[in-house]
Amino acid sequence: MASLTVLGLETSCDETAAAVVRGAVPGPGEILSNVVFSQIAEHAPFGGVVPEIAARAHVETIDVVVAEALAEAGCRLSDIDVIAATAGPGLIGGVMVGLSTAKALALAAHKPLVAVNHLKAHALTARLTAGLPYPFLLLLISGGHCQLLGVEASDRFHLYGTTIDDAAGEAFDKTAKLLGLPYPGGPRLEQLARSGNPQRYRLPRPMLGRPGADFSFSGLKTAVRQIVREGDFSSGDEADLAAAFQAAVIASLCDRTRQAMARFRDDFALEGPAILVAAGGVAANGAIRAALAQLCTEDNFRLEVPPARLCTDNGAMIAWAGLEEASSGRWDDLTVPPRARWPLAQGAT
Repeated sequence: MASLTVLGLETSCDETAAAVVRGAVPGPGEILSNVVFSQIAEHAPFGGVVPEIAARAHVETIDVVVAEALAEAGCRLSDIDVIAATAGPGLIGGVMVGLSTAKALALAAHKPLVAVNHLKAHALTARLTAGLPYPFLLLLISGGHCQLLGVEASDRFHLYGTTIDDAAGEAFDKTAKLLGLPYPGGPRLEQLARSGNPQRYRLPRPMLGRPGADFSFSGLKTAVRQIVREGDFSSGDEADLAAAFQAAVIASLCDRTRQAMARFRDDFALEGPAILVAAGGVAANGAIRAALAQLCTEDNFRLEVPPARLCTDNGAMIAWAGLEEASSGRWDDLTVPPRARWPLAQGAT
């Protein structure tokens, strides 16, 4: 299949990102540039992302980020074959900024437009980096999403499980805030947990052993809050509670993933080695990666996790997803709307 050069824009949350990727399906592709402007400093005083601040920051920086991505790639807009942008799901104000910018560029340069599902972009990142074949099992774990899906093709997803309340990343960030850690809390909690004793506190393992592959983290988050506010907890105990929390999340993720592994094998009649892809910002957590690697060894799966810089939101994953869509002949016109919600599979949240 012919190679394409794609400009991808990502503005679904608190990163303004643009990238240029070149390649052909099934990959791997070549990342010519990948520029990310983080808004951490803007949101840190509030302990989380403020949608209005995020949208304004996207407006102020998107043009500069796109220009930097093109310059770093050594490309002019005329060299680009396809322009892709996140069209959802995400914070609607931010999504509107990136998608509107992509529409303007596509119109001005007479280039085709692809409106990308942000979750699909995470799902297909391992194709960009490793050229993985279909099908594979996907564990998508991020600040806003926690799902297990069988990925049959770039437009065919089988939902095995989803969170019934909070996502794993949200639980990490809220727990970090309870422990007094600065925003963004997830990576700092992971670092703190390395020096803690995970046996010190008994925390619930949500959904452990239950049928199906759904997740739940609100009860775990509540248990941490009760310990901090009412239990045997004082200054100096933060590392032990962080380690206990992380161990509980890992136990839940591995249990739910093992359930989905069995269903995935049945659905695709796989007897030999299969592939598990972990994607999304929480997949950058080293302890979670290690636990999933052990699970895969036990269940005859091969674990594929994109590099940490491609697990968090970035323009390269949007560009690659746009490349896959365009290669399949799927384009969008300038009326395509931004979406706050856009499930990959029926029943997903």
